[in-house]
Amino acid sequence: MKVVLFGHTGFAGRNMARELCQRGAAYVGASLSTGLDLRDTAATAAFLRAHRPTHIVNCAAHVGSLNYVTEKAATVIADNSRMILGMYEAVAQECPEALVVNPIANCAYPADADVFEESGWWNGHLHRSVLSYGASRRLLWATAECFEMQYGVRSIHLLTPNMYGPYDSTDPNKAHALNALISKFVKAENLGQPELSIWGTGLPIREWLYACDFARLVWEVLQNPDRPGLDQPTNLAQNDGLSVRELVDIIQTKFGYHGQLRWDASKPDGAPKKVMDNAKFRQVFPLFRFTDFQDGIAETIKYYESVFPY
Repeated sequence: MKVVLFGHTGFAGRNMARELCQRGAAYVGASLSTGLDLRDTAATAAFLRAHRPTHIVNCAAHVGSLNYVTEKAATVIADNSRMILGMYEAVAQECPEALVVNPIANCAYPADADVFEESGWWNGHLHRSVLSYGASRRLLWATAECFEMQYGVRSIHLLTPNMYGPYDSTDPNKAHALNALISKFVKAENLGQPELSIWGTGLPIREWLYACDFARLVWEVLQNPDRPGLDQPTNLAQNDGLSVRELVDIIQTKFGYHGQLRWDASKPDGAPKKVMDNAKFRQVFPLFRFTDFQDGIAETIKYYESVFPY
C-alpha cells in the first residue's frame, strides 16, 4: 500500500499523517503550503505520475469557522470546487485504479434534519451559514460518482461530525468551533484576560469527533475497504451531542477560568442541531471505541498550551 495524503499540513491531514507514521505506513504528503495546488490539474497529475499511489486520502479543503465560510463564501466554494475537479481529473488521468477516501463534513446534510441519517443526507437544502462549504462537499460526492461511472475511479466517503483535537489553526476565525473555544480559553488564562468573548448564543447542539479517532477510522478503511456498507457514504457517528454552552462549562471547569464570559450573538450560530445517527456505523465498525470526550479535551488543551503564545 502506497498512500498519497492530500492536505497533509492541515488539521485533519496532520492527524492522519501521525496515524500513518505510527502504523509504519509509507505515504507521501502534499498541500498548498508545500507547493501543490489541487486546482492545477496538470501539476496534480504530474505529482501522481511521480508517486503512483494505490490509495489517496483527501484531507485537502479551504475551510474555516462559520464566520469565515460566510464572509469568504464565494472564495470557499470556488476554491473547493476547483480542487475537487482538479484532483479527480488528475486521478483519472494517472492512477484510476487508486482508491480515494474522502471525509465529508456533516454540513452537507439538510438544514432541517434533526438527526442525520445517511439515507437522507441529500434530501433538503443546506443551512445558509454553511452553504459555501456544504455545497462543495455535495459536489465532492457527485464528482466522485461521475468519475467512477466514466473512469472506474473508486471512492469511499466518510461523513464526519464537527472535529476537534491537536494541530488545528490558532486563528479563531479559521479553527474548528471546539478548537477555537479551547484556544481562546488557553489564551485568556495565560494572559489573565478579565473577559472572554464567545461567538454565537451557545444554544446549538453539535456532535464532536476527536481528530485522532477520525485518523484511526480512515486507517481501518485503508486496511479493509471492502467491508459491507462502505460503497455508500457512512457516518462516523456516536449519536450524541452537546450544546456549545455545555462545552463552555466543561472547558471552563478544566481551566478554572474566573473571568467574565461574553456571548457575541452577532456571530452566526449555524443550524440548531447537528447529531448523526450511528446505526450504520455500528454495523460497519462494530469493534471501534471512541476516545473519551474528557480525554480528548485534555489532549487538545495540551496542544494549544504547547503552541502558546499565538
